[in-house]
Amino acid sequence: MGTKKIRAEYDNEETTDVFQKAEALGLSKPDLVWMYEVMVETRHFEEMATTLYGLGKVHGTMHLSIGQEAVAAGTGLARKASDYLLNHHRGHGHFIASGADVNKMMAEFLGKDTGFCRGRGGSMHIADVSANILGAQGIVGAQMGIAPGVGMAIKMKKTDQIALVIFGDGAANRGVFQESLNMSSIWDLPVVYLCENNHYGMSAEVERVSGKVPFRDRAEALGVPGYFIDGNDVLAVYEFMKNAFDHARSGAGPVFVETETYRILGHSKSDRNLYRSKEEINNWKEKDPIQRFKKLLLEGDVITEDQIEDIEKKMTKVIDDAVTFAENSPEPNIEDVTEYVYA
Repeated sequence: MGTKKIRAEYDNEETTDVFQKAEALGLSKPDLVWMYEVMVETRHFEEMATTLYGLGKVHGTMHLSIGQEAVAAGTGLARKASDYLLNHHRGHGHFIASGADVNKMMAEFLGKDTGFCRGRGGSMHIADVSANILGAQGIVGAQMGIAPGVGMAIKMKKTDQIALVIFGDGAANRGVFQESLNMSSIWDLPVVYLCENNHYGMSAEVERVSGKVPFRDRAEALGVPGYFIDGNDVLAVYEFMKNAFDHARSGAGPVFVETETYRILGHSKSDRNLYRSKEEINNWKEKDPIQRFKKLLLEGDVITEDQIEDIEKKMTKVIDDAVTFAENSPEPNIEDVTEYVYA
């Protein structure tokens, strides 16, 4: 059985001079530091979630995005707070990058009543409708079926919002991918499709189960402008997502952005990682987006080693405080178990 390798060429050029690149994109020093902090905060949050799971304090399962933090940080900076977000089951970083309260996130992980969904959603279904975050989906690709509806509502209301829908490479092989992009294309809906291609849908390597990669070529076949970029380059993510948002916001229709990245850990906590080699994982660890961006920030004199250390301490405390908040929060009342259920 042959494989169709993802091409090595990206639509973006590799960032080498962070200050020059930032200046060209209109980014300030605080913007750069914010993206780094979001990446570190996301990493600390998910590492703590892993620890709590091992202690039996997180029930069910969870899907972590360690190794993919640049996509969340770059996208979060480009997105407006008024835009709608439709997320997937590996979307903790996107939620954090949207300014979510990590105390309420951690409480949701622990199934507490102070969580975003009152402890009913857990890791895979966190939502905050008040902030236009319409929720994560545990069903692969389900959010793509909702996106055209949100886009149509925006168009009918004539606002300047967009609907951002995020999914993985596994979802891109589902029928709803074609249906959703086609509908958004023919009606010129303000929807931005973000595919986080981390190379594996559960244990299935994308190149072995996809007749055509990268997926951006499929989008272009439906008349949707598509880009294939290095998802571990946070500045490239910001640049292309901002361009995509501006395009969709202008009324020109949907855009598709595919970010190539990699999940360092398994698909979920029950994944024994038997389908890929340690060498492959270690090769991608060397492309760690956090270490890569830190190196650029230090070389560009945007940040100092002392500031790096301060950020580490700050985010450690933020996550430790979130755990304290969650553990001290009440459990949901059994009398309210059917509350928020429609039928």
